Amino acid sequence: MTYIQQGTQAFRKANFAFFAAGFNTFSILYCMQPLMPEFTRDFGISPTSASLSLSVTTIALAVSMLFFASLSDAWGRKPIMVISMFIASFLCLLTAFSPNFHILLILRILVGISLAGLPSIAMAYLGEEVDPKSLGKAMGLYISGNALGAVFGRIFTGILTDYYDWHFALAGVGAISLIATLIFGVSLSPSRNFKPCKLEIRGLGMSLIKHLKDPGLVCLFLMGFFLLGSNVALFNYIGYLLMDEPYSLSQSFISWFFLIYLIGMFSSSFIGKLIDKHGRSKVLFINLVISILGVFLTLFPSLLIKIIGLGLFIFGFFGGHSIASSWVGQRALNNKAQASSLYLFLYYAGSSIGGSLGGIFWTSFGWAGLICMVAVFLLLTLILTVCLIKLSKLTSIAKPFISLKRLGTKY
Repeated sequence: MTYIQQGTQAFRKANFAFFAAGFNTFSILYCMQPLMPEFTRDFGISPTSASLSLSVTTIALAVSMLFFASLSDAWGRKPIMVISMFIASFLCLLTAFSPNFHILLILRILVGISLAGLPSIAMAYLGEEVDPKSLGKAMGLYISGNALGAVFGRIFTGILTDYYDWHFALAGVGAISLIATLIFGVSLSPSRNFKPCKLEIRGLGMSLIKHLKDPGLVCLFLMGFFLLGSNVALFNYIGYLLMDEPYSLSQSFISWFFLIYLIGMFSSSFIGKLIDKHGRSKVLFINLVISILGVFLTLFPSLLIKIIGLGLFIFGFFGGHSIASSWVGQRALNNKAQASSLYLFLYYAGSSIGGSLGGIFWTSFGWAGLICMVAVFLLLTLILTVCLIKLSKLTSIAKPFISLKRLGTKY
């Protein structure tokens, strides 16, 4: 196999391409979050209904990702990723001209389906084409693009909406996304190590069912669900809280709060070093405790304490997500790509359900009610972590007996 080597022009172009792709995907996905108060005012809808502008996209993305990875095994990597990005960018541009909220939701569902073609295939392409020794750096740049895109999409739309309107803001995101798609298509080399295989839907279903029979993997999948569900619920409605009295902050000022997400870039790498010293289980548990502490700090009326609380939550969230997602790959013995797809499916499903459910708690019980819901999500994640630790210990104890049984059968 001919790999893309670090230090070569091909490696630099591939990194640039996937940075642009990650940036594009997550800016389109999360650009709706700061616009929800605008939708509530312009369309005369509740905060829960406004949250559907993000929720329908993430659930469409979650479901579609289960199939795009298998489609790329038969049809190729780069063509699907480029077409997927172009369609998503064009649909984002069209969303700016939505005459009503129903049309906006339909377009956002289509955006979610088309966006799924990139994250479900990107890691497969990098794993096949990039030299294994350089894969960590390539993955790191791709994930950095994800984080920066998520921050940019939120801040950019928030500021432009404050100065112009949400139509102009979404048109701006769509235009930038089309440029990012062009950069991706031109910079990325066609696959050289890809070998097409026959598409088998039945085999896909069987492998997914097999993963669901492992209680340890089920714990990890549900952890992803509750983690992103709590994250999206918290940040969907913080804008409503801060635009109201006694804070009365502007849309553009609130948008800068999303810079807190950059803490995640630091925590993900920092957590990796802690895992080497203290182990995954202990570090995951500590991260969840930090997130719970941060969530309860947002109950204080002081704006500074609220910001500190959000920062602690984001630190723990990204640390917990990075540990859980990597644990899936190590826990799954076969069909690791499908196991990762299942994790991402529940992860984004948590975004949709948690985001909309949070609207019900916010509307009915205010910020304190929303925080109680988020705290329950995080406590359930803690319980799942304890269950996973016990299951992991049982597995490690059982391994020597399984090996002896196999030896006895063989000889």
